[in-house]
Parts: sequence; structure tokens; C-alpha cells
Amino acid sequence: MPLDNLQQPPFQELMQEHIFKTIEFLFQSNQEFGVACEINHVAFNPMLPDEIEKSLPEVTLFMLANYSFESATLNEDFLEFEAGFGSDNFGAVVQIPLLAIKQIFVGEYPILINIASIPEEVEEIDSMSALLNNPENARLLKKKK
Repeated sequence: MPLDNLQQPPFQELMQEHIFKTIEFLFQSNQEFGVACEINHVAFNPMLPDEIEKSLPEVTLFMLANYSFESATLNEDFLEFEAGFGSDNFGAVVQIPLLAIKQIFVGEYPILINIASIPEEVEEIDSMSALLNNPENARLLKKKK
């Protein structure tokens, strides 16, 4: 089965539920853990200073320990926690979509690997716009007038 077939909604939903249940189990077990995630999907509140944001790698590892672990919350779509960044320990709430989490670690051991991607937003267009997007259709409509 090619990996492209695993980027379909049923598999994405399965992976999201698996990530949710794994993190939920870790919380219930009071077990600190790390998440490696795609940083381009992560939201920070407040936004990080440019020099800090630019220094984060494409896949960033966050360790949920101590205060970050204690402040963490989980819902069916996101993992959120507070963290400090840079030498000044700039504080921000980190919000990670569950499907942006690529790995979960306990200590040095990966306990979950996710190959599913976040679904791309599908732009809805009305049927007339869809017809006019094709140059052949647009010409036919102009001739009719």
C-alpha cells in the first residue's frame, strides 16, 4: 500500500484518535514526555520574537516536563502547554494540532510514530466559478451572448 493512500481522511482520523489516546494515557499515568512536531502548524500565544521563531527547526522537539507538563491540556484536536523560549525564557502558550505531532517520546524511546498529514483545507467554490475557471467554458459562454 503506497503511503499516499494513508493520507486519506479515515486513516488521518484513526491516527488523530491514536495520538489523543496515547497522550491521554500519559497524562493519566503522570508520565512526562516529548513531542516532535511540524513547526509550521504550531501556534504560539503570544507570537514568538522573530529571532526565536526563525531558530526553530522544521521538526521541533518539545519536552513536556515540570511546568510545561503541569500546564498541558488536551482536546480531540490540539495539545496545548506553556513553555519558555530563548535565553530570556520568553513565555508562550504552544498549541499543536494532534496530526502535526510526528513522534511521541518517553525518555529516549519513541512510543508513537505518525505518518499521517494534516488535511489540506479544500477551498469551496460555486459551480459557476468552477465552470469559468476552465478557459474553454469561459469562451463558450462569451460566444453565446
